[in-house]
Amino acid sequence: MNTPQKKIAVLGSTGSIGIQALDVIASHPDLLQAEVLTANHNASLLIEQARKYNPNAVVIANESLYEQVKQVLADTDVKVYAGENALCSVLQMDSIDIVLTALVGYSGLKPTISAIEAGKSIALANKETLVVAGDLITRLAREKGVNIYPVDSEHSAIFQCLVGEFHNKIEKIILTASGGPFRGKKRDALAAVTKAQALKHPNWTMGAKVTIDSATLMNKGLEVIEAKWLFGLTPDQVDVVVHPQSIIHSLVQFEDGSIKAQMGLPDMRLPIQFAFSYPERFKSDFPRFDFAQYPSLTFEKPDTETFRNLALAFEALKKAGNMPCVLNAANEIAVEAFLKDKIGFLKMPEVVEECMAKMHFVPNPTLEDYVNTDRETRIKAYELIN
Repeated sequence: MNTPQKKIAVLGSTGSIGIQALDVIASHPDLLQAEVLTANHNASLLIEQARKYNPNAVVIANESLYEQVKQVLADTDVKVYAGENALCSVLQMDSIDIVLTALVGYSGLKPTISAIEAGKSIALANKETLVVAGDLITRLAREKGVNIYPVDSEHSAIFQCLVGEFHNKIEKIILTASGGPFRGKKRDALAAVTKAQALKHPNWTMGAKVTIDSATLMNKGLEVIEAKWLFGLTPDQVDVVVHPQSIIHSLVQFEDGSIKAQMGLPDMRLPIQFAFSYPERFKSDFPRFDFAQYPSLTFEKPDTETFRNLALAFEALKKAGNMPCVLNAANEIAVEAFLKDKIGFLKMPEVVEECMAKMHFVPNPTLEDYVNTDRETRIKAYELIN
């Protein structure tokens, strides 16, 4: 089969997912091409990537770095743009086939909306986009006939399990969680947790924000909300199980009781590649799973009393409206404060819970409501911390 080359816009090319995506693209030069690369502040790495992958264009979101990037790339054919508006505008390029949204947090929302409005297929690694505005995003994608391919390993696993099963009713999905570095510990043991300890994930290599979210189980909470929108589920159709080995990436249970699981070594390049290649599977040289190396796979219930964030995410999902947006904004500020040693580990869910209790609830939010909720929640979270 002669597969045409797909041209990819990598939003957040200097982050963990972006770097791994470029590794996937480089492994399949006949099938994939980096068309646009974007970064927030990391101009030096963006310049290095531009020289290596020769994209059509690059965007540096921090406008103060524009001249630096432009001057260093002056001897190339790479177009250089700067600012959030340019980031959204460049996605209109006719040559782009797929937009990988690998931006961190709320910052992914507007560019994802722009990409959908431009009719581009989305490879979604920015779960916060669906957490904040899942109703708006999925409705817009339906209107524009745009496919959203999940890149998170858990949602990619669900998607892979559903291939060939889209006509069959899901009874529930089961998202697996490693449990993070503090699995099995109780609240007393977490009071003195340090940033360095929280940044040591047992199985995955990720950016600082996602690693801290994994340690608090907020990452799994955000994935629960994302799954509801990706797969059209109700809150009681989403379950979470702790699986410390991170070999089974998630499972689907159908109404006949049968369960399908997707397995493999923890390697983000595989779900990234599947999002790029679907409906095909490209050959890879990724390490292969060996059953002999994993004589036992274990499972346990998550401890939502110790790790409150997962319970708070389910609460936000059930309340709906703008409450998941509140949850996300408060968490982003709390994680930032923890990474700057301003608050302790256990304070993070307290900030989130208090914001959820105090922010104005909007049952049917518009985009403007989401923007206002995000801004006001961040102000409230800052007040609670400082």
